[in-house]
Amino acid sequence: MPVTRGFGGGPRRGRPDRLPPGQYDTGRDWPVLTAEAQPVIAPEDWSITVDGLVERPATWSWREAHALPGSTYFGDIHCVTTWSMLDTTFSGVSVDTLLDHVGPRPDAAYVMAHCSTGYTTNLPLADLTGGKAWLVWEYDGRPLAAEHGGPVRLLVPHLYFWKSAKWVSRLELMARDRPGFWEQNGYHDRGDPWLEQRYQGDP
Repeated sequence: MPVTRGFGGGPRRGRPDRLPPGQYDTGRDWPVLTAEAQPVIAPEDWSITVDGLVERPATWSWREAHALPGSTYFGDIHCVTTWSMLDTTFSGVSVDTLLDHVGPRPDAAYVMAHCSTGYTTNLPLADLTGGKAWLVWEYDGRPLAAEHGGPVRLLVPHLYFWKSAKWVSRLELMARDRPGFWEQNGYHDRGDPWLEQRYQGDP
């Protein structure tokens, strides 16, 4: 199972250059923040669909997703509410693996992540490819807890964590960008923590 270190490696815990501007290290305390009521989703009832501008739309069940080549991310995560967690470990499947199966069309440039709760968030397709994003079902070697998006959440660790949609159920490839839930409510369309892209109008 491949393991991906946070981009470019980086110094060890406690070094200030691990933290983007305006962030603090929360240690192992993972705050629970959500825009919607927490659903109860049994793993056997979960599935992920990848469709939109693809050659071969596909849906994977829990068992089918687990049969794909596994991948693990080891690195840092950053929330727009200013907390960061360093040296986290998440396991699941790379989004690249799903995209390889469906074949994005040449006009696909953006993705809308849809969740079972109705929550959505938009991302450039380039932010989900090249080993930068995962669907994850384990955190620190344990099943991902429901309050943190279990059974499966999207993980896009190089962007603010509202882009790592909880309870993800669909990735829709699109030609044009359109705002998701928080983006319609004033949050930045991309959300790069190193550029402090928190709100619309930020660089």
